[in-house]
Amino acid sequence: MWDYTEKVKEHFLNPRNSGKIDDANAIGEVGNISCGDALKLYLKIDDKTKKIIDAKFQTFGCASAIASSSVLTELIIGKTIEEAEKITNNDIAEYLGGLPPEKMHCSVMGMEALQEAIKNYRGEKKEKEVQEKIICKCFNISEEKILKAIKENNLKTVDDVTHYTKAGGACGKCKPDIQVIIDNYYNSLKEPPPKKKLTTIQKINLIQQTIENEIKPLLRVDGGDLELYDIDNNKVIIKLRGTCSNCISANFTLKGFIEKKLREIVDNDLIVEEIK
Repeated sequence: MWDYTEKVKEHFLNPRNSGKIDDANAIGEVGNISCGDALKLYLKIDDKTKKIIDAKFQTFGCASAIASSSVLTELIIGKTIEEAEKITNNDIAEYLGGLPPEKMHCSVMGMEALQEAIKNYRGEKKEKEVQEKIICKCFNISEEKILKAIKENNLKTVDDVTHYTKAGGACGKCKPDIQVIIDNYYNSLKEPPPKKKLTTIQKINLIQQTIENEIKPLLRVDGGDLELYDIDNNKVIIKLRGTCSNCISANFTLKGFIEKKLREIVDNDLIVEEIK
């Protein structure tokens, strides 16, 4: 038995704004009945003021899903689109006095339905899920949706992701993939370790190696090349050759590729200049 707050029970037993708006000019639909939860949100938006003057919902799901949908309509009626789209799943959960961790996905479903309805009103096309990498095949949850939930809710464990998205909540085969997504995200936030202090000889050798192994092969793909002219402290002087020498994007190649790559591998203070 879930430990529901009195407010959750109240909105489940007496849901507000349940039903359909026949002349709705914004509709958002998320979830899938075959997966256990589905929500269709209807909005009536005033085209002049951009205010939501009415909102109704049809929900197939548990007490948390119905309560979250009911609260969502109360939160958005009377608000402008810009105000409404700032509402998060945590706002819905907090308004209900909290939800069991295992039921947080119900508040997420409400937020997503609102986002889809606003896109629908603005005429924005819904992105095709076939373009996304599906991680959880049981609930058709994409990598993009999992990553978004991790970022927005500071999720740290696979169980957290399951609570917010349902991914991994059935057969569990995707749990290792979910862990990889979590690890990759938090590893990307870490500061890279400081580069080892190089001697002058080591720096020169590493610059030469980077040019030969990392830079020249990519330049040569399009008929370009470069000649290392000189190294003066942190200044690397080169001469562009081949198609790079008269390319309109030569400056980008110099700074956006060659200098960036040398800074990444050798030293952040390196400056690349071309001799004419």
